[in-house]
Amino acid sequence: MKVGVIADDLTGANATGVRLAKQGFTTATVVHNVPLPASDKYDAICIDTDSRYAKKEIAVNRVKEAMDSFKRWKVKVFCKRIDSTIRGNIGVEIDTVLNELGENSIAVVVPSFPDSGRVIIGGYLLVEGTPVQETDVARDPVIPIKKSFVPAIIEEQSQYPVTHIGLDIVLSGIEAITKGLKTKLEGGKRIIVFDAVNDEQIEAIAVAMTNIHDKIMVPVDPGPLTSFYSKAYLQQVVSEPKLLVTVGSVTSLTGQQLQYLFEKTKATPVYVDPEKLASYSETWQKEIDRAVDAGLDSLKTENILIVTTYHPGHKLINLKALSEIEHVTEDALAKRITDGLAVISRKIIEQSEYPIAGCFSSGGDVTASLCAVGRANGIELEDEVLPLAAYGHFIGGYFDGLPIVTKGGMIGDKRAIYKSVRFLQTKISKSKRSVLHGKSS
Repeated sequence: MKVGVIADDLTGANATGVRLAKQGFTTATVVHNVPLPASDKYDAICIDTDSRYAKKEIAVNRVKEAMDSFKRWKVKVFCKRIDSTIRGNIGVEIDTVLNELGENSIAVVVPSFPDSGRVIIGGYLLVEGTPVQETDVARDPVIPIKKSFVPAIIEEQSQYPVTHIGLDIVLSGIEAITKGLKTKLEGGKRIIVFDAVNDEQIEAIAVAMTNIHDKIMVPVDPGPLTSFYSKAYLQQVVSEPKLLVTVGSVTSLTGQQLQYLFEKTKATPVYVDPEKLASYSETWQKEIDRAVDAGLDSLKTENILIVTTYHPGHKLINLKALSEIEHVTEDALAKRITDGLAVISRKIIEQSEYPIAGCFSSGGDVTASLCAVGRANGIELEDEVLPLAAYGHFIGGYFDGLPIVTKGGMIGDKRAIYKSVRFLQTKISKSKRSVLHGKSS
């Protein structure tokens, strides 16, 4: 799958290209009037048309030339990069892209770039909380910005009516966004501006765009929407990898992280009873067998299988009391629990009819048990997901070469497990594309 980005200046092209690279795409930037690379190395290219301050006729011609190049390159996802302070021939260039793609194409405009302090609320673009018309770009010597209401700015330049979907819909989630999109499309709208104040909202918009199957959806933005949409579109083309998430930590922070993961992925967890694992009796093996069967069944419908001893409605088990009954130390019972989780994970990986493409573990004890039960020599480390969370591959044993992200139980905010899983998905997707293109990963 190939992604083509049309940008009106070089730094903008590079900024979007970097976002795509972070999502796993091998990306290059080229200037206008230069042939695209002949190599199959790249799956995303950004063309700088250098048209931000050009006359409208020149901007139209350069966008047309870029579109022709992308069509010959067999691009699947067409994107329009715009300035994060909405300068330039935005409406004209959006129209040109839509006209080149035909009447079935739709422009979804999200001018937000939260990492740079640009957000859009109520259709108004704010830069570090200030309406864009009250910032330095208002005094741009070539194209001064005199308004902050994005739909009006685009509509002044465009032949198409522009509509807007507010933050209330975006905050309601992917289903609401999808419904909002469909309603606008049924009304014949072809340029739709969205509110968004953070990357998670932009990602939700991107996923909702992939739910529209009868239109050519064109992300129009400074970079975040393009990268999220390209990744979401790719995941429809390449089968979603099956991931195993094993969580043994019982802290309240872990509970918050799991709850956030459930909300974002809609995954249904397999709960494991820690009290049954904290035993040397037959309950240990019975609970393992039950959890394995439940996990294998869930994999028929779930792409992310979560196996955890954390249950929000249950109290912490009394290891001291159990240790007296079992006549062993509390540490021995704690290890019995983590070993049980590791055995469940190993059996699921080995027995699943759907290949497990990668795994995540939370808690150092759980990770250590996974290595021991899987007879791994260790983990080859490759990248940092977030502070004290690492990405790598198992070395040796039953899991040899399997990608894994490990994180401490008390590490990160509520989004930490979700971010880790998304990071893992990106790495695996990139590896899949490398194999498909005959490239090394």
